[in-house]
Amino acid sequence: METTSVKKTKGERIFQAILVLFMLFMIVITLYPFIYVLLSSISDSRQLISHTGLLLSPQGLNLDAYVKVFQNPNIIGGYVNTIVIVVGGTLLNLFMTSLGAYVLSRKGVPWTRTVMLLIVFTMFFSGGLIPMYLLVNNWLDLGNSLLALIIPGLISTWNLIILRTSFEAIPDGLIESARMDGAQDFTILFRIVLPLSLPVMAVMVLFYGVSHWNSWFSAMIYLRDRELFPLQLILREILIQNSTAYMSGDASASDVEAVGESIKYATIIVATLPILAVYPFLQKYFVKGVMIGSIKG
Repeated sequence: METTSVKKTKGERIFQAILVLFMLFMIVITLYPFIYVLLSSISDSRQLISHTGLLLSPQGLNLDAYVKVFQNPNIIGGYVNTIVIVVGGTLLNLFMTSLGAYVLSRKGVPWTRTVMLLIVFTMFFSGGLIPMYLLVNNWLDLGNSLLALIIPGLISTWNLIILRTSFEAIPDGLIESARMDGAQDFTILFRIVLPLSLPVMAVMVLFYGVSHWNSWFSAMIYLRDRELFPLQLILREILIQNSTAYMSGDASASDVEAVGESIKYATIIVATLPILAVYPFLQKYFVKGVMIGSIKG
């Protein structure tokens, strides 16, 4: 069978060329900040601070900044705390969101529409920071604990809507067949509904995991012991409060600023690289999960 190719007009070819150039330009300006941080983190501190203009190659290869970062016990402790929060928090998020989405997606359950309206209301209105602080710190007695960073945000309304919509798309015949065989709701949820919703569950892992990894504001409010600080709060101190002098080792006073700059860039790479390594594996599910939430509501 012969295939016919449609000949493009001169205007279409010019438009495509302009579009390609524009996309390449967008790629460059998007990637360059990360490339700049990466090159700065492996550059010699003194050469880096005296460099001006674009940075296209390392200014004297030097990995001392990474050595100092990994010798800092606050960063190692922050990594451990962040991993505990991300893993434990995401698992609890998935469990609670799945339970809520399953109940709200089942036909015949009373008051589901009213409950859903109340849940959606929380997307637009909240009690504010002070009531939340009083709730977590005084009434729930979770102050100065990692649970304060997990329990208050166990269910995201937007994620609940996406997951509920995914569950509603599962044919009712499968659910009814399982009920006729004696399956209870937990069995149906964990053996039928969730296995059929793995792409959307991957999106939930991405949403909740990235949210926990990047979170620092809640930790700044609820945590008082530095041993409990997550990595992002340590990173904030280094970048905003410029607390790198104690990591500069035996550097002279004139070199503390230069060494501190390299340490800042190395800390950014250390704090960002893990989530960047995981993201591409879940990216293919991202659009599908968002589209599911936009088709039905």
